[in-house]
Amino acid sequence: MNLDEPTLRHAYETMRLMRVFDETGRREFLAGKLPGFIHMYCGEEAIAAGICAELTDADYIASTHRGHGHCIAKGCTIEDMALEIFCRRDGLCRGKGGSMHIADLKKGMLGANAIVGGSAPLAVGAALKIKTRGESNVSVAFIGDGASNQGTVFEAMNLAVVLKLPAIFAYENNGYAEMTGVDYHCGSGDIAARAGAFGMPSHKVDGTDYFAVREAMAAALAHARGGKGPVSIECVAPRWYGHFEGDPQGYRTKEEIADLQETRDPLALFRERAMATSSLTEADFTAMDAAITERIEAAMAAADKAPLPEPDDLYTDVYEVYD
Repeated sequence: MNLDEPTLRHAYETMRLMRVFDETGRREFLAGKLPGFIHMYCGEEAIAAGICAELTDADYIASTHRGHGHCIAKGCTIEDMALEIFCRRDGLCRGKGGSMHIADLKKGMLGANAIVGGSAPLAVGAALKIKTRGESNVSVAFIGDGASNQGTVFEAMNLAVVLKLPAIFAYENNGYAEMTGVDYHCGSGDIAARAGAFGMPSHKVDGTDYFAVREAMAAALAHARGGKGPVSIECVAPRWYGHFEGDPQGYRTKEEIADLQETRDPLALFRERAMATSSLTEADFTAMDAAITERIEAAMAAADKAPLPEPDDLYTDVYEVYD
């Protein structure tokens, strides 16, 4: 896949925004400023960036508990996301979602959620709406390797195949379902093959390789938008941090984590390839890094000082009112 320089810049900026947003959010969490839990996406940035690269605001994604990267890739505004993870009144969900339940329906981001495998039924429901109304967009479910074992996911895949829905199942195999290794918890040992057994095209790619993910997604989009039904893509990209921030990670070695950061950093791999195939230089990437860091630091600082919800806000956004 050959991409022009503006596209390469946008792809890198998207992944760098994910990395710096999570690392800065981690710092703020450890300082006691963020309520609830946070789940880091570091090491998996190429998946969300590649999957969402050619999606529009009219396309849907349904996320997981590890959703910051999905939000950023789908175009959610960084400043509004910062307000939300600080649970401020002007956040994307008015401070009611926080880190683990962030959503932005204007961008087709149906929300992160803590229900393991909960994204698949949501995305398939959106895909059914698309087909029923004769629309041309698609719906994507992000699913972890642990969630790949859930019955709701199997039911959603079967329904999508039976009804030939424009749904794409994006599996993020980051190596662990909470603290249990994928080699143990996945009976078949092959998530992609198991998904393909439902009767849809299924691909398995290196999730640290943005170009491989984007190429697989381009093929999936052509299939789904063409009315041929669902597609699944398994993206393998081990996570750098624990299941949640504070997880001691007694189930893996420090050497494993250090090796991942040294040899399987999606951003470093992207920079290397982009510099070899375009006019982008190390100085260009350094400048992008600095600008992104400055923007996120400003967003986090502003969010820290922003007003909290008022007590009366408890009674808003409780029920949807339909005309």
